[in-house]
Parts: sequence; structure tokens; C-alpha cells
Amino acid sequence: METNLSWDLYKSFLAVVKEKSLSGAAKVLNIAQPTVGRHIDTLEEALKVSLFTRSRLGFMPTDAALRLLPYAESIATSATALIREVSDTSGAIKGVVRITASEVIGIEVLPEILSRLHANHPDLKIELVATNQAKNLLAREADIAIRMFKPTQQALIIRKVGETELGWHAHKDYLKRMGTPKNESDLLKHSLIGFDEETPFIRSFKSKFANIERKNFSFRSDSDLAQLAAIRNGFGIGICQAKLAQRDPNLVRVLGKIVQPKLGVWVTMHEDLKSNLRFKTVFSALTASLSEYLGATV
Repeated sequence: METNLSWDLYKSFLAVVKEKSLSGAAKVLNIAQPTVGRHIDTLEEALKVSLFTRSRLGFMPTDAALRLLPYAESIATSATALIREVSDTSGAIKGVVRITASEVIGIEVLPEILSRLHANHPDLKIELVATNQAKNLLAREADIAIRMFKPTQQALIIRKVGETELGWHAHKDYLKRMGTPKNESDLLKHSLIGFDEETPFIRSFKSKFANIERKNFSFRSDSDLAQLAAIRNGFGIGICQAKLAQRDPNLVRVLGKIVQPKLGVWVTMHEDLKSNLRFKTVFSALTASLSEYLGATV
């Protein structure tokens, strides 16, 4: 079996897995479609396995391809990390920093913070991954993470920047139309906004929100942004971060004295990055800005 294989072959392999076609992979990689096809043929010949089968859905990875996938992704992560590491040799604050945060923090909170950061350091290039799935810092899926849970992995620098309080909120027009619940029993009479699929995190918090079940929701979504949009547009009563609701004069908190759960917020990065000026700068800016944002009493 050939072991000295070009990284280009693995790039094409990953692109075909993601795009499910040679044409789609070629577009993403900005190379010719026949070139992608030759890369796949070369990789299959070298590894002596079939990597894809054609179906009505396109190129579908075989079992062999699925076994190869995590190794190819690891190579991609390492290659990206290598490029970032050597991209700054001047000591200037410039280059790429990849940040991951939850949907709500990433979309609702970070843009203002990152805009100020970029104004001060225009040579920085920010990549933002707004997702509720935890990206692996040790595998360099991101450089810096903002977590709503305390990281437990080793070899990480971790800073708690505060807590964010959660609560039931509704648009003032909805409450004017439907009335304001006085207790948790009243809450069940309203149009509620909540989750679709129950996760371990949701199960751990249900008791703090009157043990509301999926069946009680009139609007169900696993996207925090979709839930927030439904609250803002007067669909009903839903849970959101109190800090965000305070920014919108149309949103009113209900049962605030009864329901007051809090989530901790941490900023973290791999300790190997602490000596790199651009990562250190972004980490410090995020820590300071988020501490300021979360600092006032809700």
C-alpha cells in the first residue's frame, strides 16, 4: 500500500464526502472536476479500497471511506493549524483566529465585540463558528471557545467571565393580548415556545422551568435563534437570556421572581497558543468584553 500520498488527495476526498459530487467538490476547491476525479481514483488505487458508490443522492462514502474520514479530518485540522502557526512571524497582531460560540452568543453578542476588536487590529481575520455543538480545541477545530459549561479537558487556558440569567419572556403585544401569567400554572395556559428534541442539558434544566414538557409548546425548535425570533415576533412566551431581553424594549420578563436559573460563561483556548500575540490579544479582548457585558446585575 502506498503511504507517501499527497495532501491534495485527502482534500479532494473530504470535499467529495461533504459535497456528494465531483462537481461540487471541484467548485469548493476551485479546481477542475476531472482533477478531483483523478485524485479519488489515485487514492482508491493507493489504498486498494473503493471509497464511494454512486446513488441517486450522489457520491456516497463506503464503509472504508467512513473509516478513513476521521484520519483525513485530523490531517486537515493539523494542516490548518500549521498554516496559522507560521502565518505570523513579524510579531504583529494579524492573521486568522477561529472562534466558536453558542448560536445566541455568536449572533447576538459577539458581533459588536468583534467589530471593536477589528477596528483596533484591522489585520486580524476572524472566523466565527456559531453552533451549540462543542468544537474540540485540542483537535484545533477552533482556536478560542466561548462555553456555556465549564471545560474539563486538560491543556486548556480557562477563564470564567460571568453568568447569564435565563428567564421566561414575551413581546409586550402578546401579553397585552393574552394577559400575563402570575404563576407556573398560569404559564401552561399560554402559547409557549421551546425545544423540539429533549437533550441532557434540557433535562438538567427542566425542573427550573416548571418541568414544562415538549407537548406543552405551541412552537418547537432546537434552534435558540428560532426560539428567540418567535419570542420577539409575539408568538408566545419563551426562554431567553435576560441580558438580551433587556436590550429590547418590546420584551417583558414574566415570573422573574420565580424562575431565575443562571448559566456560567467561560472563555478558553489551548495553552499552546498563549505565546502567540494574535491569539493572546483576541483571548484577552473576549475575556474583558464579555466580563463587562455580563457584569451588570440582571
